[in-house]
Amino acid sequence: MMHRSMVWRWLGIVLLPMLIFGWGTAVRAEPKAPDVLVKEIADEVIERLKQKPIQSDEDMNEWLVYVEERVLPHFNFERMTMLAVGPAWRQATPEQRKRLTEEFKTLLVRTYASALREYRNEKLEFRPLRMAPGDKTVRVSSYFIRPGGEPISVDYMMELRGDSWKVFDVVVAGVSLVTSYRSTFGQEIQAKGIDGLIQMLAQKNARGETLPADAAAQG
Repeated sequence: MMHRSMVWRWLGIVLLPMLIFGWGTAVRAEPKAPDVLVKEIADEVIERLKQKPIQSDEDMNEWLVYVEERVLPHFNFERMTMLAVGPAWRQATPEQRKRLTEEFKTLLVRTYASALREYRNEKLEFRPLRMAPGDKTVRVSSYFIRPGGEPISVDYMMELRGDSWKVFDVVVAGVSLVTSYRSTFGQEIQAKGIDGLIQMLAQKNARGETLPADAAAQG
């Protein structure tokens, strides 16, 4: 069985295609099937990584700008933050929820974008989509094939909001991206309250830090 640290090491490669497919839906009146969207954009992003690998901080900054401009409006970060914070979300005021969402989004993108440096010609394969007419929440199942390594299962949790599909979680080798933070966030809330968690996230973002993948995976 693969150690969790290895699973999270590759999450950035998984995360970016998951983020970008929403951009492709924004210009269409009728959204494509979720698995078709993910596959089309995943292929596009992987090809971009092959042509422009991240070899420097300048390369990383270009990728982050690309994600910021094209991707983030198509991500349900509020629901992702709610899942990460857990039961304490119900206690938060509207302003606290807004701040939590903003800070968590910044930290999350920076943390896992750094894993894009590790791309080494992995191939993404998809399983048949199980979706009934009228479904507004679906799971798109896939797996990464790594040269010389075990395949990594990747499930994209998606919801239909208006006329576009948005991602609210991704599950890698059985580990949820967003809920893996719940233990760490819960400890901070218990010790310092919701404002304490906001302050902790804001300080990390101000320093350009990330939340270590192993810390998240152990949550």
